[in-house]
Amino acid sequence: MAPDTAKKAKSSPKVPQGLPTFEKMIAKFRHGESPQVWWTVFGIICLLTAATRFYKVGEPEHVVWDETHFGKFGSWYINRTFFFDVHPPLGKMMIGAFGYLTGYDGMFPFVKPGDSYEGVNYLGMRVCCTALGACLVPFAFIIVWEMTKSLPAATLGSSLILFDIGLLTLNQYILLDPILLFFIMGSVMGMMKFLNQRDRPFSMGWWGWLVFTGVMLSGSVSVKFVGLFVVLYVGLHTIKELWDLYGDLNNSLLYVGKHFTARALGLIALPIVLYCVYFYIHLTILCKSGNGDGFYSSAFQSQLEGNSLYNASMPLELAYGAEVTLKNARTGGGYLHSHIHLYPEGSGARQQQITTYSHKDYNNKWLVKKWNEEPGDWEDDDPVELVKNGDLIRLEHVPTGRNLHSHREPAPVTKRHHQVTGYGENGIGDVNDVWRVEVINGEEEEVVKTVVHKVRFVHYLVGCSLMSHNKQLPKWGFEQMEVTCNPNVHDPNNVWNIEDNVFPKLPNTSFEIYAPNFLEKFLEAHTVMFQGNSGLKPKEGEITSQPWQWPINIKGQWFSAIDGYKVYLLGNPIIWWGNLVVLAAFVLVYIYNAYRTQRGLKDDPITRARREKAIGACGWLALAWALHYLPFFAMGRILYFHHYFPALLFSSMLTGVILDYLLESVPNMVPPFLSVSVYHWMTGLIYSVLAYSFYIFAPLAYGMHNLEPGFENGTIQNIRWLDSWEF
Repeated sequence: MAPDTAKKAKSSPKVPQGLPTFEKMIAKFRHGESPQVWWTVFGIICLLTAATRFYKVGEPEHVVWDETHFGKFGSWYINRTFFFDVHPPLGKMMIGAFGYLTGYDGMFPFVKPGDSYEGVNYLGMRVCCTALGACLVPFAFIIVWEMTKSLPAATLGSSLILFDIGLLTLNQYILLDPILLFFIMGSVMGMMKFLNQRDRPFSMGWWGWLVFTGVMLSGSVSVKFVGLFVVLYVGLHTIKELWDLYGDLNNSLLYVGKHFTARALGLIALPIVLYCVYFYIHLTILCKSGNGDGFYSSAFQSQLEGNSLYNASMPLELAYGAEVTLKNARTGGGYLHSHIHLYPEGSGARQQQITTYSHKDYNNKWLVKKWNEEPGDWEDDDPVELVKNGDLIRLEHVPTGRNLHSHREPAPVTKRHHQVTGYGENGIGDVNDVWRVEVINGEEEEVVKTVVHKVRFVHYLVGCSLMSHNKQLPKWGFEQMEVTCNPNVHDPNNVWNIEDNVFPKLPNTSFEIYAPNFLEKFLEAHTVMFQGNSGLKPKEGEITSQPWQWPINIKGQWFSAIDGYKVYLLGNPIIWWGNLVVLAAFVLVYIYNAYRTQRGLKDDPITRARREKAIGACGWLALAWALHYLPFFAMGRILYFHHYFPALLFSSMLTGVILDYLLESVPNMVPPFLSVSVYHWMTGLIYSVLAYSFYIFAPLAYGMHNLEPGFENGTIQNIRWLDSWEF
């Protein structure tokens, strides 16, 4: 990791003798030849990182922003309670493990931001997340060093991350972000260390860094799907390296094949295996029924202890007079649901709302009746009549006594479909309550079976089919999913499962044989997650963040808005705006280098090598920035300011490399009497500005106190440079 002086002596000028002690230290720092200087600088960076990251890590002593979600998920892992989330499980499992290992009992409810942590052992989870976030600074140092072999560039690049208030804020709480950023930066660091082992292929170090990179890649994707961006980045690096190996005619095809196979095992097979292992652990730990059951199929739910389908014993066949729940068979579909509220004016007939709801609820119960008569009581001695494929039935909502009904009124959201309502009193309605049961791929008059069969309900008069999809109703419908009657009878969203089936007159049957295996559960979990991600749309009246706003730091995000202790996520504007300026400077340097190369202009070897090294490193860092930023412009889901922070890491490292290149170039552009001191003054100015900007913006991260209306805090008011900053 530290410089190899034997190698460096051939390519770098030696430190001139006879210089004052201070000048010698600066020269050693600039040349990066001394292991002692390297470790001293790296140690100082690590100490400053620990001091800034762990300072006031226990404050505020209440739930902050998304701790309400991820702290709750950690609690559910400790309690082994199943839940649904749109992200893969590794980050949440790690939070649960942090809490468990540090004595948290998993009993705090994490209801909402601002809830007090009094008496709760939450600090271990915060400290562990902060520790992972603190690793970003030394990771950045090592990445830039491995790319440039420049100690000043590594110090600048890591300092820009060290002194950023936004990264400090994001990494101090019980969130997925510090875990995700840890794995992303770890992946890039591992790749750079691996690439610099190219002179020792298939050695222990070579294999070690290859495996390390694969583990980090698996972690990136297993925390959030945006971790795929760093997988693509590492993949492009790997393709370029393999192409260079293939293009070297001294290498046999067998040798190139060995390199390809090793990378395929370490960077493809290993991450995939680990990703599956994380999911296996996730599905094994979460074995108790929770509020996420309803997003999954009936067969999936039958594996959850406490679920009504766990070791379920219920009638296999469906009879008239049975009380059932109906679940939409599309992955992530909800339960057919109703409640006493009516559709509002302008949304079709003012009759009772019919929706789908993702959670178990008494309002999901329906009574199966013949189309033309009421069922008898369960205690009667009347013969049992089974529901068959093609029968005409009515479905009565048990809590309200209204029948499932449709007519030619347009649906409230999907206007080309027909409205579905609850109609009638005490089960008495009209002919628009009649539906025909169709078993998908069923035989004529085949008896309808619980869980096993997928069924369709076709309206007898209108000819449309009962449907649910992922379109939400407005607030008047409690943002539950719309239910319509679809004129396209064969739409896959028209298919339903009969889940719970209560009818004492029929013998009960165990459904354990229908339980899915791991692969089936794995695939279903991903389908549910993808649907959940695509359904993350802005809610009515919600203000969203736009990707073009992020790099210019035009607006931040409240983390804690509690009176007396406010935390506001905002990037250090000096760093963020400076990154944009330096990104433009990189383009100019690239054009300048291309011009000199094309014109055949001569440079001394050291200058040319330094410029090409800087441009090569910046090119890859700019690509990483683009891969982690530009895809958000194509995303249809709701976006937040914190989504930019992975890209910020690469932008900051790029800035460190370019600033180092410019600082080394400036002395050659000024008169000789200034060339000796200009580097020192400019370097000192940069670090002074970074440190001072961190100092004045630190209250945004460490907590703003006593900001009640009318209170004048000069420091806070003076740093509100833009009106769009809301603190």
